Amino acid sequence: MKRDGSQMKANSTRRDALKTMVTATALASVGRTGRAELARTQAADSLPPTRQITHGPLNHWFGYYDKLEFDLTNRFVLSGQVAFEHRTPRADDTIRVGMVDTSNGDQWIRLGKSCAWGWQQGCMLQWRPQSESEVVWNDRQGDQYVCRVMDVKTKELRTLPRPIYALSADGKWAITADFSRIQRMRPGYGYVGLEDPCTTLRAPENSGVWKMNMDTGESELIFSLADAARINYQGKSLADQWNYFNHLLVSPDSSRFIVLHRWRESTGSGPDAEPVGRFTTRMFTVAMDGSDPTILDPSGNTSHFIWRDPAHICAWTKPTGKPWAFYLFRDQTDQIQTVGEGVMKQNGHNTYVPNTDNEWILNDTYPQKGSRTQNPYLYHVPSNRVVSLGQFHSPTQYTGEWRCDTHPRNSNDGKSVVIDSPHHEGRQLHLIDIREIVGS
Repeated sequence: MKRDGSQMKANSTRRDALKTMVTATALASVGRTGRAELARTQAADSLPPTRQITHGPLNHWFGYYDKLEFDLTNRFVLSGQVAFEHRTPRADDTIRVGMVDTSNGDQWIRLGKSCAWGWQQGCMLQWRPQSESEVVWNDRQGDQYVCRVMDVKTKELRTLPRPIYALSADGKWAITADFSRIQRMRPGYGYVGLEDPCTTLRAPENSGVWKMNMDTGESELIFSLADAARINYQGKSLADQWNYFNHLLVSPDSSRFIVLHRWRESTGSGPDAEPVGRFTTRMFTVAMDGSDPTILDPSGNTSHFIWRDPAHICAWTKPTGKPWAFYLFRDQTDQIQTVGEGVMKQNGHNTYVPNTDNEWILNDTYPQKGSRTQNPYLYHVPSNRVVSLGQFHSPTQYTGEWRCDTHPRNSNDGKSVVIDSPHHEGRQLHLIDIREIVGS
């Protein structure tokens, strides 16, 4: 439905007022020292144009930062929609999935629903790479998690027999892990509704990373938890630890994938033993057929990461003998170098901005102590410079499992960024224009 000129003008005025409110809230909340620092970093009136593209009373969000949220034309932006917040999803909680038409008054278009989702990563909703019109997301059907594939032009819907975690850049393959086991080991990152099928096993042979054909649904287990656990950590076996996989991502040339191998200690050795304590992490890269597993970061500290190109991964970690920072790893080697030294001092959700020759990194911060403002920003690698995209307040009830990280996502042309933020009308999507920043 088209909007007339008066309505568009009213919306523009509302967006300008909202931008002013966001800036004022940030300045008021950070205190005298924080205001001075913000002024030194970047004047508030130089922040890029931002508009809210979803609105209450329902809540909207996308989730993780390493999925394709924009279609190939950069017109349609995906999101989930839900009527409640601030609690763990129940097995009968269903969300709607849809997309925002940014060229038609930010109209939200419903596509389907899901009952396999979480606050951090949604239902893995994303555009299928190299497709003009196919959208994929996870759902639960009977006693299994599945993947829905919809053509948004024809509305044809088909179902694949496994859920997906990440898709290859050529769109042909998905890799996935066991979401029931993830939920048991780290609630909020898997799905409720189904029990871990390997609930008594600490390093099962029949659970791990599966590869699935996105056309036929044919799948195979290519890298098991037992495979990973057999590779000692600091000279010790991991067979008696509670092993699981999380955070998978395929390389840009679709030849290898990253998987974080995590484990937790046990309350005992009997059948009733349970996982306890914090998890330890090491980062593997593996060929797409499951061969040639390489421990790229053995430190136990790997957090957020992204492929820069088929041979390099940028990750937040603390290598042995080094400080916490972002580091650039060369795959299948021990070569490592610091990224953003002295500037990118906090963990965040990092991606490389498309069409900038990897000169720009998109990142964010968690809510800052006291002010609870989150700062999505751009980092310019050649000049070691940070450019803020805004200070967005996160109310105190957005914590723990149902926190709302901004998780900034790039458009395919590198001209726009979308974030999730709860600073106005609950959890909503906000579109930021970065053309003048990366273009200069």
